[in-house]
Amino acid sequence: MRLISTALASATLLAAMPAFAQSRGPVETKPPNARGQEPAFAGQTRAPQPAQDVGVKTETVADGLPHLWSMEFLPDGRMLVAAKAGNLYILGKDGKPGEAIDGVPKVDDDGQGGLLDIALAPDFATSGTIFFSFSEPRGGGKNGTSVARARLARNDAGTSGRLEDVKVIFQQKPAYDGDKHFGSRLAFAPDGALFVTVGERSDTPIRDRAQDLSYGMGKVFRIEPDGSVPDDNPFVGDSKAQPEIWSWGHRNLQGAVVAPDGRLWTVEHGPKGGDELNHPQAGKNYGWPIITYGIDYNGKPIGDGITKHEGMEQPVYYWDPVIAPSGMAVYEGDEFPQWRGAILIGGLVARGIVVLRMDGDRVASEERVPLEARIRDVKVGPGGAVYAVTETRGGGSSILRLTAAPDA
Repeated sequence: MRLISTALASATLLAAMPAFAQSRGPVETKPPNARGQEPAFAGQTRAPQPAQDVGVKTETVADGLPHLWSMEFLPDGRMLVAAKAGNLYILGKDGKPGEAIDGVPKVDDDGQGGLLDIALAPDFATSGTIFFSFSEPRGGGKNGTSVARARLARNDAGTSGRLEDVKVIFQQKPAYDGDKHFGSRLAFAPDGALFVTVGERSDTPIRDRAQDLSYGMGKVFRIEPDGSVPDDNPFVGDSKAQPEIWSWGHRNLQGAVVAPDGRLWTVEHGPKGGDELNHPQAGKNYGWPIITYGIDYNGKPIGDGITKHEGMEQPVYYWDPVIAPSGMAVYEGDEFPQWRGAILIGGLVARGIVVLRMDGDRVASEERVPLEARIRDVKVGPGGAVYAVTETRGGGSSILRLTAAPDA
């Protein structure tokens, strides 16, 4: 059975793990949804917990906000936040939002759509340029994930302002009449290229287009800040592929971060079971929906129910049952030295932050920080504190600040 084989696989890995990971079993103890599926290698799921959880103090720094999807810190320490309904706000040091920023394009906020991720240009301090992804209405009831760039012109008080020189630089194509699986996260690489993650739009059969390089469903894209295609993208020159594609065969990627070493990491929602952590590499196929861990929501297998196939990549790590991952960050700071280099992931179903300490390209331990709320985004603040954006289904959001507990 899966539980027995997973336990044996975890035990095999323990001997090779750092000492901090050797004291406790995995945090997940519930049976998997997909019985009989086997991990491809030891430690691919249900990694052990670290010997001791990190002590965390939590406080609410902003409350009563509209339903947020993402946040970024501005150079002066204020927060720029994106509300799903289609507004950008600047939060003051007191956590109160200013007036909605003018100039945001119209979004289609039905279902899972709306104003999605935001990212500051690497030269934001001098250029004022921001990038944002959103579900763009395309006419005829269709829509798609798009990315725009604009200059944020703030008012004298720095509490609001307007977007100037707004330009859509990327559109997921073709458009589709649906309200699910838009993705989307934005992450800048050290060379200035921008990674854009998009979902495969969920429905059958459109989700199958994650395996079609001529369709923009279920892909990670890599573009220049002006929307042009980098010359070294893997499918440049292939007439049957969209040249912006970096990797393919993804489901619904709602987390992406470029680590300090320049490597891209993503998390994506699986079906019922099968959430994945990946390190997407140029030109590689990550399998959806031909291979996946987990099962369909109706209890049946996805496709042939297989988890491995020649020419398709395995996830670095997967969860069954799911955590429903969203925003993510790599921790680099002094507030939590035990987490330095760890991957922090917001959990919608996990209702907290999932902390993965890494040993190279493998997960060495998994820790859960319960926050009793759906976590939509995670950011590391200027002082090393961790900030989490909560959401309530059909309701609003708050922002939590996590610092080290006094006795930690």
